[in-house]
Amino acid sequence: MRKRIVVSFTCMTLFAISGVRANESDAAAQANNPLANMKSLSFHNYYIPAFTTPVPDTGNQFWFRYAQPLKIKDTTWLMRASLPIKSLSEPSEFGLGDLDIFAAYLIPTKNPAISLGIGPQLVIPTATANALGTDKWSAGLAHILFDGRGKKFQWGYLLTYQHSIAGDSAAPDVNFAAFQYFAFYQLGKGHYLRSAPVWAFDLRTDGYTIPIGLGYGKVMKKGNIVYNAFIEPQFSVADQGPNAWPEWQLFFALNMQFPGN
Repeated sequence: MRKRIVVSFTCMTLFAISGVRANESDAAAQANNPLANMKSLSFHNYYIPAFTTPVPDTGNQFWFRYAQPLKIKDTTWLMRASLPIKSLSEPSEFGLGDLDIFAAYLIPTKNPAISLGIGPQLVIPTATANALGTDKWSAGLAHILFDGRGKKFQWGYLLTYQHSIAGDSAAPDVNFAAFQYFAFYQLGKGHYLRSAPVWAFDLRTDGYTIPIGLGYGKVMKKGNIVYNAFIEPQFSVADQGPNAWPEWQLFFALNMQFPGN
């Protein structure tokens, strides 16, 4: 039976830096802007000790993510590619998941501290086992807002929708929406509190999961690289449907941003 763990490719947080030429406090305040115009490399991991369904009982998702700004004529875009390595306890599976590629057009705003983006998303069925992917090509659209005006508190959201367009005819269609809020509170000297869970909605099965999270992060600048490390436990407060949603999961990551490149 095909089991589908949390569809975290909808999580588009790029964790890049804008304005790093300022002091470390300013860099920390902007460290989680998902639309910053610079290169970044991220290593994200979701450890899932318990699912909402009996099978599987545990799982893990490790993500390689790379973001690259692009200039197209007079417009600025941010492209991000994500490739997961997934494991499930039952059925016992380990391998690649589906490749996700996303490009956001950075819409000019009157205030440079407010970032606004919209663009297409493409999911390519690169999974090495049925239980680790959808066997479908999917396309969709994402809208992102990030408000970094506050020195202490920054917030934003990501809204995505995607639908399968090709692939294995025997595999279920993909009809999926997600909402992710971002909330970051700066504690000073690069330390911050964070909450950025993904609320997922499987429109094909009427299934959904609504988690909440609270975590801690630290931003550090070494040479010309800004490091952002964090950990965030996330717990489902409401869910339904046949999907194997995480009952709770531990999200931790290391992000590296390269100002001026």
